[in-house]
Amino acid sequence: MATRVAVFPEGRQDLYTRNRYSAAVRAGDLLFVSGQVGSREDGSPEPDLERQVRRAFANLEGVLAAAGCSFEDVVDVTVFMVDAERDFERAWQVAAEYWGGPPYPALTGIGVEWLYGFRFEIKAVARMPQAA
Repeated sequence: MATRVAVFPEGRQDLYTRNRYSAAVRAGDLLFVSGQVGSREDGSPEPDLERQVRRAFANLEGVLAAAGCSFEDVVDVTVFMVDAERDFERAWQVAAEYWGGPPYPALTGIGVEWLYGFRFEIKAVARMPQAA
C-alpha cells in the first residue's frame, strides 16, 4: 500500500491545520489536491466571479508547485459551481488560460447549492512527474 504524504503550499498551512485537512496528499505517483477556492489572503471569498476563479487556479497552482507538479501533470479535475448554468462558460474561459492546448484533463462539473460563500471550487488529480 502506498504511503500518504501531505503537501502544503507555503503561507497557507494555518488554513489547512485549522480546518483539519491537507492541501494535497501524494500516494505513489498520484497527487490528490483538495478543492481550491478563490479566497483572499484572509480566507474571505473574492466577490467577482472571474477574479474568484483566477484565485482558485492560483491556489491550485501553488499546491501543485509545492508537490513538484504543474498544470501539465493534471489528469482529472472536478469543478463545483453554485450557479453552473449561469457561470460555467465564464469560469471555463479563465481555465483555458491555465490548461494550454490538448490533451486536456478529464473534467466533471457539478452544480451545488452552497460552497461556504464561494461560487467556484476546483479539485484535481495529478500524476507526479517522473524523476530524471
